[in-house]
Amino acid sequence: MTSVRIPIPPVRLGDDIVALAGEYAQGVRTPVEPRDAATVLLLRPGSGADSGPEVYLLRRQLTMGFAAGMAVFPGGGVDVRDAELPDSCWAGPSAGEWARRLGVDESRARALVAAAVRETFEECGVLLAGPSGDAVVDDVSGPEWEADRVALESRSLSLTELLTRRGLVLRTDLLAPWAAWTTPVFEPKRFATWFFVARLPEGQVTRDVSSESSSVLWLGTADAVAQVEAGELAMMPPTYLNCLEVSSIGSEDEVLAAAEERELTMFTPTVAEVDGGHTLSMMPLHASLVAGRGRP
Repeated sequence: MTSVRIPIPPVRLGDDIVALAGEYAQGVRTPVEPRDAATVLLLRPGSGADSGPEVYLLRRQLTMGFAAGMAVFPGGGVDVRDAELPDSCWAGPSAGEWARRLGVDESRARALVAAAVRETFEECGVLLAGPSGDAVVDDVSGPEWEADRVALESRSLSLTELLTRRGLVLRTDLLAPWAAWTTPVFEPKRFATWFFVARLPEGQVTRDVSSESSSVLWLGTADAVAQVEAGELAMMPPTYLNCLEVSSIGSEDEVLAAAEERELTMFTPTVAEVDGGHTLSMMPLHASLVAGRGRP
């Protein structure tokens, strides 16, 4: 990945952004309605005791209209058909249980969980599904699977159609909720994004298949944080902060255990005053982690 300098939290805001945010706060401007999206921190054990678990990252094409050139987790917008996934294709915690933990209604929860699984398969060739609630498909890298992945990506095939034809169920128990962020109100393109964590299933491998990425890599979360801070890797603030939080927890097992206790509340960064200037607000946990880095 090429070297690039980007603002990292705490992000200092210019007067123009502060003034623009003020216009939204005063009702002079109307925010763009955010689009629902789901993204997955796909994890595997790290290679070092202090590196944290490794996470799968994609560097978005420089031509993309959102987060161009940034390293991101697999994910994307919800497809309207994601909410139509029937109970016959669902294994694990119910849509009702997911609704409670994601802080949304049941239909929206079903769509978000399905989107997380679909986007993970589309963007890295990993499928969180199996023939039953006790099994997971192992190798999904063959040509027939690749044809299905491409069909999902082009929207000529829905997740329900894929699972039904192959006699599979979506393993919702392989996912856990992690965080929920909405793009600040002053941004012209906005997403309400739910972050999930999942372990790379045994027998499956990630593949560089996404048409939206220029390169992919597995990277220890602590190493990812260090590279962002050194200007060697570009990330949006939520991606950086989630890597920082994961690296602070410990092993892959510890991260997944922490996620099992989570119920999410959507967080939207706002303009906050600090040291005579302005910055984007952070959740208290993230603010404390950033302060511990010793950066201004």
